[in-house]
Amino acid sequence: MKAVINRKARFEYKLGSEYEAGIVLIGSEVKSVKNGRADISNAYVSIRNDEVFLINANIPKYKYAFGLKDYDPLKDRKLLLKKREIFHLKGKIKEKGLTLVPLKLYTKRNRIKVLIAEARGKTEFDKRESIKKRESERRMRSYFKQKLQGRQL
Repeated sequence: MKAVINRKARFEYKLGSEYEAGIVLIGSEVKSVKNGRADISNAYVSIRNDEVFLINANIPKYKYAFGLKDYDPLKDRKLLLKKREIFHLKGKIKEKGLTLVPLKLYTKRNRIKVLIAEARGKTEFDKRESIKKRESERRMRSYFKQKLQGRQL
């Protein structure tokens, strides 16, 4: 199974604590996720009535599934966390103005798991700093790679 990673979240947000949650799926959704066809780039996590939901995650219908006439790939999916984790997250979100974003969708011992993190939105300046840092690291790696190749010849 290919893990589905939300690369957009690491760019858009400053991430805090991470939590691993189970996810409630039907059989054909599990097969679709295991084939790596899910998309969580626009998804977020919400807490309603002391339950945690993954919202706007796109898990398309499995192509060999039958009997699913009115299937909605963007429906809300329940996440499974311990009660004390839910109350802890609920308090943090209210108190500090954080949001919850999914980072990764993967399998662990035949179970589908979602890695979620507390996040605070980055400003435009922070995003530019991230881009500068990434570009300078890329240039340094390229420079040292060329130096090493020149030395070996």
